[in-house]
Amino acid sequence: MTNRDPRGGDALDREFDEALALAKDQGPYARRPGAWPRTSQDPASQEPASQDPARQGCASQDSASQGQVSQDPAPQGRTARDPASQDPAQRPGRSADAPGGPGPGPGPRRPDRHRPATPWPDARAIAARAPRNSRPSPTTLHGTPVVRPLPEALGHVLAAPLTALTDLPSFDTSAMDGWALAGPGPWRLPTADQSVLAGHAEADPLPDGHAIRIATGARVPSGATAVLRTEHGAATGGWLYATPAHPVSPGQDIRPRGQECRSGDLLLPAGAVVTPVILGLAAAAGYDELPTVARPRVEILVLGDELLRQGLPHDGRIRDALGPMLAPWLRALGAEPLATRRLADDAEALYAAVAESPADVVLTTGGTAAGPVDHVHPTLRRLDAELLVDGVAVRPGHPMLLARLAPHKHLVGLPGNPLAAISGLLTLAEPLLRTLAGRPAPVPCPAPLAAAVHGHPRDTRLVPVVFREDEAFPLRFNGPAMLRGVAVADGLAVVPPGGAERGTEVEVLDLPWSTAWPGPQE
Repeated sequence: MTNRDPRGGDALDREFDEALALAKDQGPYARRPGAWPRTSQDPASQEPASQDPARQGCASQDSASQGQVSQDPAPQGRTARDPASQDPAQRPGRSADAPGGPGPGPGPRRPDRHRPATPWPDARAIAARAPRNSRPSPTTLHGTPVVRPLPEALGHVLAAPLTALTDLPSFDTSAMDGWALAGPGPWRLPTADQSVLAGHAEADPLPDGHAIRIATGARVPSGATAVLRTEHGAATGGWLYATPAHPVSPGQDIRPRGQECRSGDLLLPAGAVVTPVILGLAAAAGYDELPTVARPRVEILVLGDELLRQGLPHDGRIRDALGPMLAPWLRALGAEPLATRRLADDAEALYAAVAESPADVVLTTGGTAAGPVDHVHPTLRRLDAELLVDGVAVRPGHPMLLARLAPHKHLVGLPGNPLAAISGLLTLAEPLLRTLAGRPAPVPCPAPLAAAVHGHPRDTRLVPVVFREDEAFPLRFNGPAMLRGVAVADGLAVVPPGGAERGTEVEVLDLPWSTAWPGPQE
């Protein structure tokens, strides 16, 4: 564990430190971008051993399995090793003359080292870029758009630009109830009670000096030069007069054909999220269906023997808070949750679930640290996964991870504590799913803090806040296991290492239900 000054950071951060040992990496992980083995000159690498008895037991087994004592000042306890930094001749199972194939024996093993946590901004950038090298199209998952009827397109992402199929409006229309006029007044009215109504066939041409009643949205008769509103005219003795306070000008209250757009005009670019208003615009422009990006499929694996699905906590067991929360949250992020499965702390069950999942993204909760029943890292090693992010310098949520299981398949490992899991959702899952779903990146939303926020000495903090009079008020109940604060929050403030004083502008991450429509379940 890191030797922490008990006065530094937040008490809740210190409480969470016991769960923040970086996971041991003994298998064929690819090097995480920007992560390099620490040298003996790196002070951060000379960390004392954890005082957790379970972790000390793991450390003793690790030392015994190595069969030799390193002369480097390597950290004790659960550590991470970067095999990509080793010489091929010294990697287990590989020979010097055949780097790509199995060797005659395991060879000497180097001491494990702590892998430095990825800075929070870098972790988000890595997650956003992760799918791009494995997808043939920047706007569609696996390059195949899904055509949906308008009622089913809400909340989806346009896979192609939306261009007008007709002029809008498609003919000259009246903007008001009143009279269509031809030329200057006064104007002669029809002898019979005649009107031009919306949705009817085109009326007869209007002679100069004449007027006829017209409804809002009706096609303006040929020859008409203006529309006089009902409240601005007076009809008497078969003639129509404009009131002196409202003289008539040519084109008045007529919406000319093509005023909003011409056929072929670009209305929206690809990548726009379909809102209720966009559904209306598409219908007005002549569309019955829309090409949309296929939503990334996500399978949720909730891990832990201690979790209950119903009833009150008892006998050391607690309620599962993440299972009910994650599927609707992911749907709001533009994903399609396939299932929420609950697994016991069983390594084989987790391996089978991940290996056999049909999802584009597997989302796990818990098991990302280095405890005796934390099976996510061993599972990734067995699957020969490419570890992209292994620990993030953020509180809460430090032991989150991101791995590529296959060219079109990723795994996001969230911590088991609820607020820490939300931190992982916003840090890794949201950027990954945003790219997979073709959604645009959100515009940063800075706001001044209404009160000072204590910071972690080295890590970013995500703190629930509410907006009041354009200021972000930090909320209580912001511990890693707590949901009471974020349940009433407008967003999570990004507090830099060291904290922030009152009045400091910080980025605030929006919660998805404030900016997105989840759309129908599929």
